[in-house]
Amino acid sequence: MSSLRLIGSVASKRHLKLAPLSRRAYTTPATVKHQEKDPQLGDYPDLPWVSNQELPARGWWDQQMRRNFGDPIQEYDEVLSMWGPDTPPIPPHKALFQLSLAISAFVGFGFLCKYALVPERPTVPREYPYSGLVRELGGLEENKARTETEEIDE
Repeated sequence: MSSLRLIGSVASKRHLKLAPLSRRAYTTPATVKHQEKDPQLGDYPDLPWVSNQELPARGWWDQQMRRNFGDPIQEYDEVLSMWGPDTPPIPPHKALFQLSLAISAFVGFGFLCKYALVPERPTVPREYPYSGLVRELGGLEENKARTETEEIDE
C-alpha cells in the first residue's frame, strides 16, 4: 500500500493522472514464482550462484580453487570456478557511466583544441582583382580539369 502512496504522491506532484487500471495493478500483491528444481539433480543440494572469485582467498583446503575437501560442486562450476569469466569489480552501469564520461571528456578536449585554442590567422588572405584573375588566366573554360583518356604512349 505504501508503494501506491508513493506513486500517487509522485503523480500528484507532476500533475499526472493515473488510470484506474494502473492503480489496480499496483494494489494486487505480487506473486513470486520459485524456480522448480531440475529433476535430473535428484537430491543434490541447490547451491547459491556465487562465483569462487568473490570468496576470501585464505582458509581453504584447495587454495587455488577456493574449495574444501568434500564440498559439493555447483552445477555450473565451469562458470563459477576460479577459471570462469571474471566478475566485474564495479557494477556494469557504473562502468558504462565512467566510460561515457571519459569519452565525453576526450571529445570535449578535441573540440576545445579545434575551436578555442586555434589562433587567428596572422595575415589577411590575398585578394585578386577581377573576380580572382579569371580573365587573366584565360577564363573558366580554359582552366577546367582535363578529362582522362586511355591513350597509350608508344
